[in-house]
Amino acid sequence: MKTDDYPSRTGEPARLIPRQDPVVYAPQGAPPPISQADIDQFEQRGFMVLHKLLPEREVAALEQASAQLRKHLQHEHSQETITEPGSHEVRSIFRIHETSPVFKQLARDKRLAGLARYLLNDDVYIHQSRLNYKPGFCGKEFYWHSDFETWHVEDGMPRMRAVSMSITLTDNIAENGPLMLIPGSHRYFAVCEGITPENHHLASLKKQEYGTPTETCLKTLVEQGGLASTVCEKGSVIVFDCNTIHGSNSNMTPFPRSNVFFVYNALSNQVVTPFCAQPPRPEHLCARQNIEPIPMEISQH
Repeated sequence: MKTDDYPSRTGEPARLIPRQDPVVYAPQGAPPPISQADIDQFEQRGFMVLHKLLPEREVAALEQASAQLRKHLQHEHSQETITEPGSHEVRSIFRIHETSPVFKQLARDKRLAGLARYLLNDDVYIHQSRLNYKPGFCGKEFYWHSDFETWHVEDGMPRMRAVSMSITLTDNIAENGPLMLIPGSHRYFAVCEGITPENHHLASLKKQEYGTPTETCLKTLVEQGGLASTVCEKGSVIVFDCNTIHGSNSNMTPFPRSNVFFVYNALSNQVVTPFCAQPPRPEHLCARQNIEPIPMEISQH
């Protein structure tokens, strides 16, 4: 049996172990689709912000599609629609690249998929997609976590060869719970305590308790890299490595925050059996069936 380079939730103590995979897979000298300075920042810090990548007319169309989905699914009881803890406010809607033609086209946009192909040096497919909402006054926080830890343990993603892109549909201001990241945290894997409980995803999508780093690990990473808050205008794209630790505060302001979230995974990095003693998570959280590289559509700007 192959050794697991990233063991977590095995009952062992929490600790930080060095990353075993590249961050940028593109071969040296390959011309990047964006500035080399942005690529260098992504490699060094684990994320980059492409400010106002999408023009206002595109964002307006995405906002309209997002509002329609939210209204349509507000009272629908579905595993793909997650509500806020203690309320019926929509928190997340999953698998939007398959259910919405607008977001299907966005996932294929060359500005996004082309960048993912460059960073991962492979054909890519959507491992997971969703709309994230943080409504005014009642939008709850997302605690610190590495997505890869969950995707590895609960989905069976073998290597750190995936990238996340968050397309902002509203202005992300300092007060309405913008995405926060720990620069440099992608270079370490935070081994988490505990054992994954049965059907963990049913609770973790509202409030994650397993698969979160300990305060000691977080303090060490913050002391090394600091904290970064991604304040940006709508139409910006926050690109971050699958292993970068991130989270966000609650939103007590009247100003809602929403974004589209795509996870591009390398075709060579398709999921295997989960690295925990639990069945795989549902398809809307982790694509396993009919995996094909996504074609890239030319942007409309």
